[in-house]
Amino acid sequence: MSAVEQMAPAVGRAAACRALDVPRAGLYRQLQEATEAGVRMARPSPARALDAAERRAVLELLRSERFVDRAPSEMYATLLDEGTYLCSIRTMYRILEENGEVRERRDQLRHPQYQKPELLARGANQVWSWDITKLLGPVKWTYFYLYVILDIFSRYVVGWMVAPRESAELAKRLIAETSSKQNIAPEQLTIHADRGTSMTSKPVALLLADLGITKTHSRPHVSDDNPYSESQFKTLKYRPEFPERFGCIEDGRAFCQRFFTWYNREHHHTGIGLLTPEMVHYGLAQAIIGERQQVLDAAYARRPERFVQQPPRAPELPEAVWINPPAKTAAAKGGEPIKTESGPDEG
Repeated sequence: MSAVEQMAPAVGRAAACRALDVPRAGLYRQLQEATEAGVRMARPSPARALDAAERRAVLELLRSERFVDRAPSEMYATLLDEGTYLCSIRTMYRILEENGEVRERRDQLRHPQYQKPELLARGANQVWSWDITKLLGPVKWTYFYLYVILDIFSRYVVGWMVAPRESAELAKRLIAETSSKQNIAPEQLTIHADRGTSMTSKPVALLLADLGITKTHSRPHVSDDNPYSESQFKTLKYRPEFPERFGCIEDGRAFCQRFFTWYNREHHHTGIGLLTPEMVHYGLAQAIIGERQQVLDAAYARRPERFVQQPPRAPELPEAVWINPPAKTAAAKGGEPIKTESGPDEG
């Protein structure tokens, strides 16, 4: 085998085996056995290979200030234009790989890491979500802008406005008036929005700081980070009476006045135990659930055979509502799971 390996660098193993009448299968079997035994045979360096000094010179040039942020192909072409040839592009990559430096070498834009918002509400006026949607105007390319502030625990629309444009100043005014109407105290409320220009504007940020309201934002291009507002807009636009276009801004305001009155006072929402947002927001939920249970108990007493599995129970109100709940949510006592509602479910 040693004679074959001595000839192999010059003529190759196959030719050496034929010249010495050595079975190639036997040669490769011996090489495999040597490898498995941990005796890896050193591969001889071809005569055409760069020597150690030349490889060091190439590596130093790749690391130089001139070429450190440029791809090997760029360095290769630049040196050729200057009348210099050191080695092939592939050899440059081999040298970089031997030194653990095969990576993106060019300067690139680094996007910031946005943290996933995790917001918990256990009652009304703890977390609000707000957003802006377009309403089509009378002709193509005309719009009116609907601003809506929603309490995520009760689903109550605490404030809304239809305006001819999207404006940070208008958003600031709506938030200020709504906070005053709901008697929001400093450090009581978190208000969540996406990253639209009005939401991230300086006037809105300064107002929230003055009011002692914490603000959070969705991650870019992640609609699930603002699910309650998105779901509420879907309920609005899927109503049978929602028009394809509004003739004027007054038409839009009149429609929204009717819709939000219905939504807050009459819409029995599946995500809050088939209660209306107004019932939950103003603390009437438990009394109404109790009255509903009395009706169900009476129905069970009259005809128990109609309830095969168990006595009927009135739908309950979730104890907590999340935007992006953590993987595990447990109660403080005994590790019991908390009854939560982690996403909107318009009914």
